[in-house]
Amino acid sequence: MPGARPPDSPGPLGRANIEGRPARYTTTLAPFTGRPLGRVPHCGPDDVARAFDQARTAQPAWAQRSVRDRAKVFLRLHDLVLRHREEAMDLIQQETGKARRDAFEEVLDVALTARHYGRHAPALLKPRRRRGALPLFTRTVEYRRPLGVVGLIIPWNYPLTFAVCDAVPALLAGNAVVCRPDLLGAFTAVWARDLLQRAGLPSGVFRLVTGPGDQVGPMVVGRSDHVCFTGSPATGRTVAALAGSHLIGCTLELGGKNSFVVLDDARLTEAVEGAVRACFTSAGQLCMSAERVLVHHSLYEAFLQAFTVRTRALRLGTTFDHHYDVGSLVSRARLRAVDGHVRDAVAKGAHVHAGGRHRPDVGPYFYEPTVLTGVSADMALHTDEVFGPVTAVYPFRDDEDAVQQANAGRFGLNVSIWTRDTARAHSLGLRIRAGTVNINEPYAAAYSSVDAPMGGMGDSGIGRRHGRDGILAYTEAQTIATQRLVALRAPAFMPQATYEQAVSRVLLTVRRLGAG
Repeated sequence: MPGARPPDSPGPLGRANIEGRPARYTTTLAPFTGRPLGRVPHCGPDDVARAFDQARTAQPAWAQRSVRDRAKVFLRLHDLVLRHREEAMDLIQQETGKARRDAFEEVLDVALTARHYGRHAPALLKPRRRRGALPLFTRTVEYRRPLGVVGLIIPWNYPLTFAVCDAVPALLAGNAVVCRPDLLGAFTAVWARDLLQRAGLPSGVFRLVTGPGDQVGPMVVGRSDHVCFTGSPATGRTVAALAGSHLIGCTLELGGKNSFVVLDDARLTEAVEGAVRACFTSAGQLCMSAERVLVHHSLYEAFLQAFTVRTRALRLGTTFDHHYDVGSLVSRARLRAVDGHVRDAVAKGAHVHAGGRHRPDVGPYFYEPTVLTGVSADMALHTDEVFGPVTAVYPFRDDEDAVQQANAGRFGLNVSIWTRDTARAHSLGLRIRAGTVNINEPYAAAYSSVDAPMGGMGDSGIGRRHGRDGILAYTEAQTIATQRLVALRAPAFMPQATYEQAVSRVLLTVRRLGAG
């Protein structure tokens, strides 16, 4: 295999992340082969405490640098990640098993995020004049101050994206970061940390701690000033409760059961190609992946036939090149979960049009891209997030029916609408409970618009990444007001009642004039 290799012994990773010598390790397996990939140390309480102590020691000097000076690091990061994209994609593929084109999405995501905040953070974080209590006599300024140390708890499915893209705004705001990557994505996180340091980030400002999430995660939350978590709704609730007990803020992205809506005027060929991307990118292991394809009844049969043919033609493979379309599931546990959902649906009457099979001839965790119909509410696959290359196709009668089906369930992350009438799609999107709506694009148009907020409604999360919201979440607002010449109290020569009457008259006049 070309490119970067994770170490096959615990030493390099252990020395790279923490002090001391952990007593326990997890051996991770390469999804393409099922063979050992490397060993990831389990950090204990002392290791986590040390990482936070190092971050808190480094953070003040980092925060004292101007925003423009900090931004230079991330503009250099933009260039570095693009120049070293082949190395990054090799490593991502080794850890996650995804196809190479899907690994490149992570490289692109990091570059776009670093460039956006590198250019715009100075304007987003600059002090802002606010209206004072008394025009001319009160000068009020809002400042944005860093929180301190931000904890990141990130999943395995996009190990480069989540290690860097949430860290960038937190770091640019003047915080330090302690990141706990998933055991299945730890080597990519180490690579990302090293690339940040090559870009000029001080070594103590971004620390890594590794180990099982149920052990290390609570320690990270307990020592953070804000926590950003990406993962399941069940764990997200635990993180939110723990953050609340420590009176710190949290940003949560918790997955989705996303809909792909094909209206009656959609271009069939384009919609089918869009559905393939929406459903099977990263083997469906993508929070914005479409697991429900809703098709207007007039196009239903034609779409289903074309989509089935196109899905059956997708190529599975394990090479580190662009010769195949869909990669592997990440682990045996993920394979069991995906296969279990399909078996349950079929046993209860669902029909398989494409896929539905484990493919050990390709690799130990490969599962064919799968298209189902006849999925009903009594099947777990109907409402649960499968997080694999599995989608169900449903007909709908009219726009109202499409909105109702898209809004069914607890999640509200992403929806994709396909039509020739974009104004109609825009109107429908405003009626659907989803944090992002993509028109004639599966997910990338909204997600890659880094200037706009991205996040979920309902069980899909709290808070937003990207845009103004994505950086201000890692700051505290501080107001400094200076009063000049006129005091905000009755002068010594004036009775309090006279003062109150005069102030009330002034305020009524100001309101009538539309000032203030």
